[in-house]
Amino acid sequence: MATAPRPSSSTGETQIPEDRSLFSLLRDLPGLLLELLRVEVEQFKREMARKLKNLGVGAALVIVALSLTTFFFGTLIAAGVFGLAEVMPTWAAALTVAGILLVIIIVLLGVAVSKFKKGSPPLPTETFDSIVDDANALKGEGRYDKR
Repeated sequence: MATAPRPSSSTGETQIPEDRSLFSLLRDLPGLLLELLRVEVEQFKREMARKLKNLGVGAALVIVALSLTTFFFGTLIAAGVFGLAEVMPTWAAALTVAGILLVIIIVLLGVAVSKFKKGSPPLPTETFDSIVDDANALKGEGRYDKR
């Protein structure tokens, strides 16, 4: 008969009992399953919070980038006006400012894309995989501790 490891209350180490009856194991099963469910729910909460945070940061950076895009086009228009009004110095300065804004926009969009990738898909894939592993272990399949 297989023996299941039990956590020691005083040291936190795992102890393997000598021999336990089938009824003793079955009596402990609901508690173990509830503990497993509780741990899976906690993992689900942590994973979703992390992914939604990344999506939120990415969305905020896109909004900032779009706002700067408005200034970029405004600066380009001003550069065109100054370029037509005068021959060189004013519009050259305006184009330089537009170039700087364009670089900022590109950097912000690059960071936003990486944040979106970290948060996508907004599903708890790690938790799903863990639940599948737990179900396979209950069936006696897959990778699990066989003591």
